[in-house]
Amino acid sequence: MHASTALAERIDALLPQTQCTRCGFPACRPYADAIAAGEADINRCPPGGEAVLAALSDLLDRPAPELDSTRGVPGPLLVARIDEGACIGCTLCIRACPVDAIIGARKRLHGILPSLCSGCELCIPPCPVDCITMEPAGRSWEPADAKSARMRFRARAARIASRQEAAAIAADARQREAAIDAAVTAALARARARRAAIANS
Repeated sequence: MHASTALAERIDALLPQTQCTRCGFPACRPYADAIAAGEADINRCPPGGEAVLAALSDLLDRPAPELDSTRGVPGPLLVARIDEGACIGCTLCIRACPVDAIIGARKRLHGILPSLCSGCELCIPPCPVDCITMEPAGRSWEPADAKSARMRFRARAARIASRQEAAAIAADARQREAAIDAAVTAALARARARRAAIANS
């Protein structure tokens, strides 16, 4: 394993795995990669707060800067809640949730599993009816939560990649079928033209 990759693994193990993107990266692991590569500072994780900042400082043996307040401020764990009377079952929040904490189906009421919700708030912007709010979880986000969230995030990413690959294969098959159909149509047209030319000669 490359040294920077090994370091990124250790950094990622310290991050809270809320996958909130507040650090400016699409997930916790890309942020860990950037820190390991010296491309990002260690103070951009509001969910981790001072505890994660101190842990990263110890790991990297560097002074801990002030938390970057432009990324948000630390606070108690919040979890999302869906207003059942307002939900229209659009599935946009399900697609936005990075840790698979929302269940439901199209045109059916959605629900959030509080024990899995990381409080990332990424489900709120896409909701077209503003039926999602954040409320205190009444507990803290523990290392076991982070480990579980990482596993669900990776499983979701693999599922999405698999679907995209399947869609690409299907699109390629359709394109090839269309090309064959076009070739057959052109060949038939040429054959008809030859027959017509013979008949008229």
